[in-house]
Amino acid sequence: MPTIQLQRDHALGLKKAKAAAQKVADEMEREFGMSCEWDGNTLYFERTGVSGELSVTKSQIELTAELGFLLSAFKGRIEEQIHRNFDEYFG
Repeated sequence: MPTIQLQRDHALGLKKAKAAAQKVADEMEREFGMSCEWDGNTLYFERTGVSGELSVTKSQIELTAELGFLLSAFKGRIEEQIHRNFDEYFG
């Protein structure tokens, strides 16, 4: 399975970064039907064809996502959208 791994520094602090990650989760649930759940400072998400996690610290976020066969063809586009979301919410 193709994997997407992204890491980015931010200056939001832990509380604001978790709030930003929750906004991303809310958007993913609404737009893509993903289920999202926090465990400490890690947000786990999944739906048919993709699963992963978004870890948040006071100065960094790290995303790992496993794409299923059908979504693997769109890996580049998915990465571009994630970068845009990271710019918007954590920039």
